[in-house]
Order: sequence, then C-alpha cells, then structure tokens
Amino acid sequence: MKPTYENAIKLLESRMRKARPENRATFSRPDPVTATATQGLKGLPSLVGMKEWLQLLGHSDNAVNNLNIIHVTGTKGKGSTCALTRSILHAHGLRTGFPKRVGLYTSPHLLYVRERIQINDQPISEDRFTRYFYEVWDRLFGQGVENVRQPRYLQFLALLAFHTFIREEVDAAIFEVHHGGEYDATNVISRPVATGVVSLGLDHVDQLGPAIENVAWHKSGIFKSGAPAFSVPQDAGPAEVMRSRAEERGTSLTFVESDESVPRVETGILGVPVQRLNCSLALGLSRALLRQKAPDQRITPEDIARAVDSVSWPGRFEVISKGKSQWFLDGAHNTLSLGQAAQWFASNVRATGQHIPRVLIFSHISDARDGVSLMECLAKALHENDMKPEHVIFTTYQETEEGSVRFDKIMKPPLMAFPGLCETYSSLWAKFDPEASVSMEPTIEKALQRARNIGEQNGAHIFVTGSLYLVGGALAFLRS
Repeated sequence: MKPTYENAIKLLESRMRKARPENRATFSRPDPVTATATQGLKGLPSLVGMKEWLQLLGHSDNAVNNLNIIHVTGTKGKGSTCALTRSILHAHGLRTGFPKRVGLYTSPHLLYVRERIQINDQPISEDRFTRYFYEVWDRLFGQGVENVRQPRYLQFLALLAFHTFIREEVDAAIFEVHHGGEYDATNVISRPVATGVVSLGLDHVDQLGPAIENVAWHKSGIFKSGAPAFSVPQDAGPAEVMRSRAEERGTSLTFVESDESVPRVETGILGVPVQRLNCSLALGLSRALLRQKAPDQRITPEDIARAVDSVSWPGRFEVISKGKSQWFLDGAHNTLSLGQAAQWFASNVRATGQHIPRVLIFSHISDARDGVSLMECLAKALHENDMKPEHVIFTTYQETEEGSVRFDKIMKPPLMAFPGLCETYSSLWAKFDPEASVSMEPTIEKALQRARNIGEQNGAHIFVTGSLYLVGGALAFLRS
C-alpha cells in the first residue's frame, strides 16, 4: 500500500472498533466527602498501552511534558474552551513571540480528520498528516511488532497528535479529553502545566456512572500534582468530589467566575452566557501557563479582544449567511448543550431584528442517549425562549442518497431505518406544537433543500442541531 493520504485514511478507519463492549460497567455512588467509590470498568481502559506506545515511537515522558500541555475535560464546552485557550495563547504569542507555535488536539472532527490536530489555528496539511501518520503506523504496525498490542482509532489519533507536536516543536499544546478523564487515552500526560474542567452533566452514564458525582470522579482524574486545576462553577455534590480529588492529587483547584476582562457581545461564540464562563476558564488556563513558562509576560486586554474576535469553532455556535437566509449550526447532543444552543439561537435571531420564518432541522440517533428526551428538551427550550419554529424538519445522518460527499469523513454514523425514528419525532412534535409544519426527509441534502425552499422568497432563520453527524453533513453542503 503506497504511503498516500488516501491510504492513511483507510488504514486509520481500520482501527475503529465495531461496537462498544457489551458488559455493563458497575458503579457505587461516591461519598460526598471522601469521593471514594467503586468504579466499574467496561472493557479495557483506553489509557492502557499509551505510555508503551509512546516509548516505541521514541517519545519519553519528558518529551511529552515539554509540550507544555493544558489538559481539558468536562461534559459541555470542552471544544470551545480549548479553542478559546488556543486563540488567547496565539494572540499573546503574536504580540510577544511566546508561545510562537500552539498545538491543539480535539475530537470529533466535522468535515475531515485533520481538524483534530491543529497548529496555530490551522489543521495540519495533508502532506504533514501523511508523513507523521506513516511514521507512527510503521513503528507500531510494522515488522517486529506483531506480538505487541496495537492502538485503536482514538488511541492512534492521540499518539499521532503527540508525535506531530513533538516533531513540529510546538511551544504549548492543548489536549481535549476524549471521554471521561481517569482512564482516557490522553491521561498519559503525567505533568500538564494546568488542567481545566468545563460544565459537568450526566452523559455516557453506562461508562461514567449514574450519578453526577461519578462523572466528577472520572473527569477530575486528569488532575496532577503540581499542575493547578481550574473549573467553571459546579453543583455542590460534584464540586466536593473535585475538591477531594485535587487534595488527593496534591494540587490546587480554583472555581473561576466570569472574568470582567472578557468582552460582552450578543452574538458569536460568546453570545451565550456559559461561553463567557468558558472564556474565563480559558483565561485562567492561559495565565497559568505563562506564570510557569514566561513569568514576566501578561495577557493584555488587547490580547483578549483579538482572541475573541478571531476565535471560531466549526459546528459550535456557528452562523452562516447564504442569500437571504441565515443558518445557525450547533452540534449539541445532550440536554445541557441543547438548552444552551436554543438560548444562543434565540439571542442571535432577536439581534437580527428580522421577522422571517424559523426552521428547525433535527436528527439524533444513538444507543447511548434517549433521542426522544433530547428532542423534547429542545422543544421546551425553544418554547421558553419564545422561539418556536414554524417549520420542523426531521432527517437522518445520511448525507445523500448515494452516501457521503466527503472522502475522509471517517466518522461512521449509526444506521437508521427511515422513517421509523423520524415518524416518532414528527408525531411528538405535532402534539407539542400543532401549529408547526412538520416534515421528514431521508437525507441531510434533502432536508437542507427543503429549508432553502422555505426561505427562497424572504429568507429564513434555519437552526440545525441535535448531532455532530448532522451538523458535519450540513456544513459539507453549506461550505461547498
């Protein structure tokens, strides 16, 4: 197989497991004071093997630690907080020279896999991805390593990110946790410069546990001795668990409040109040890095303004204007994030001052979450924000009748029998709002075309949400 970008994508795809382990994890509720708990495991933790694989690649603990890593976890807002941290450090670096090169590792991607590994606001090029991919692949899958356990998809991508950032000699790197924290593949980082926790909520309960305290236990597993930990405000139960874990790990924990130096805006990524908190968290993390690595430097109001003005996070609180219509896209896929997305949509629509049709495009198909509950949460949130859509379109994750329009989509959405789930969604929405026009489309392409037709005469405000698969597919069309 020739070492091409296309073949690298095919090899990477081969490392995806067909399904999660079926054996259910078992948990006990942590004691609210000691945070002790029996944490059951479901399958082999993704952290297992990471250190050994890095050593096979020739990367010591010191090589990883020298990346000056900021490690971020939580339930809602990890990606945007990482993007804000990157943007703040990059703006500061443009003015001062440090950090000159900032790496960013996040997941999942929306349009192409290279989005997951970025340097200075840009995904790495196809050439660099291909070169570093095969350096890692040949070392871990080549001759002489047949009897060595080999990494799965997300483990491989994390290894590729470490390898890329070391080769590219970045001055700082921001790593988003894949899932949880304690047993996550990214938790091979032994000495981050700082760790951060965004808003916690109940999600992935089969893996993280039935109680919010279980979730907090897992997430705060990234805390490390000597690395200051920061968090947005949390509820009392999980906050106490986090404090106990910080004490156990020998580090400080600071719950950040909204920073007055963050600009107040009505639209964009900071148009939602929680994003101001996420930006405040990003500031705390950025300042912690500078205190350790460049103690004579300070982040200025100009740095913050430049960072906020330039930050973008595809598919998260994103607005695209096409003709007379505006498209509002957010990959919200849990109750916490859907409520925030509805609030963001409402504030942005009001800011336009236009009274044109509102259209919702929704899809959610998952074994891990109750799609009906998510749809009902969204309907309630839109109603509470006085932003009920006149038109509602339910669809699948399939982009076109022929399949995907993207070569390196990689993410394989779960299959769905159309119109089964869509009929359930449609029936429930019609009961919730009998005045709404409710329809179903078998593909994302057709759902977008129906929305375009609605806005053809006078325009429309079109809200696309419910899944990153849906938003990624929509962006593939809207950016073409």
